[in-house]
Formats: sequence, C-alpha cells, structure tokens
Amino acid sequence: MIRLRLPETDIGKWAARFPDDTSDEAILRDIRPLVLARGHLLRPEFLKICAWKSVRSKPTCRRNDARKIETLTRAALATSDETLKINLLRLLEGVEWPTASTILHFCDVRPYPILDYRAVWSLGLVKPTTYTMGFWLTYLAATRDLAARLGLSIRTVDKALWQYSKERQP
Repeated sequence: MIRLRLPETDIGKWAARFPDDTSDEAILRDIRPLVLARGHLLRPEFLKICAWKSVRSKPTCRRNDARKIETLTRAALATSDETLKINLLRLLEGVEWPTASTILHFCDVRPYPILDYRAVWSLGLVKPTTYTMGFWLTYLAATRDLAARLGLSIRTVDKALWQYSKERQP
C-alpha cells in the first residue's frame, strides 16, 4: 500500500533540492539518444550506467561481454512485456532490480523510476528483503501514476523521492 510521506504538491520543491550531479545529465545527454536510435546498449555505455547506480557492482558487470549486453538490452528495450523486460536485464551479471530499473530509466522510451530504498521509503513502502515482480510492478505503477497526475517527468519524481528520504529518513 502506497502512503506517500510528503505532500504531492511538494514534489517539485524536493526535486529542486536534489544535489547537482552532472553524471546523470551526461547519461541523458550522451547515452540515451544513441541507445534510443540504436535499440541497445554498447558495453562502455552499459558499464557507465551500472557504475552510476552502484560502484560495488562494477567488477561483476565487467564480466558481461559486448554481445551479451547487446542481445539482452536489445530484447529488453524492444518488448512491452514488463516482466520480460526487467527479467532480461537481470540475466546480465551484476544486474539486479535496482540496476535493471536504472537501465530502463535512462534507456527505454517509456518512463521508468529507479528502484532505490530511499524512494521506496518516501512512498511509504517497506523495503522487502528481496524484490519481487509484484513489488516492482506496484512501485512502477505508483511512480508513473504520481508523475502523470502531477504532470512531471519520472526523473523529477525520482529525484524528489530520493531527496526527501535523504533528508528525512531516520
């Protein structure tokens, strides 16, 4: 059950407090348009996005060769099946739910939130010990609905949820 911990009307305010970090802007500017045109990630792009989400997963993500990355990201970005989409990305070494959601966030034509414990908390959800498809689909629907209702981008909602937690989560 979603119980947003902050007033919806404050989403813009909290997003504006998100730290200036040009690395996400660089991914949106330099990688996203190429992936959208090509339909898949190249290995250096994949590694950059994975490192942006989690530096700890970098060595494991490096185990993926270019062909595997191309094949799985092409298939994931091409399908409209939400279950298949995220499960294909999770076949890549070092890619679990949060990193798969990050790839979708930056590279898919549809809006995807980044699955992060901070945003989960701001939505009033309890972070499960292990993520499930049911949890992902609930999180996805809630964040898309919030963005649509407020007329904001999923990136703005993402930043607001993260920042609110950063400043308020005990």
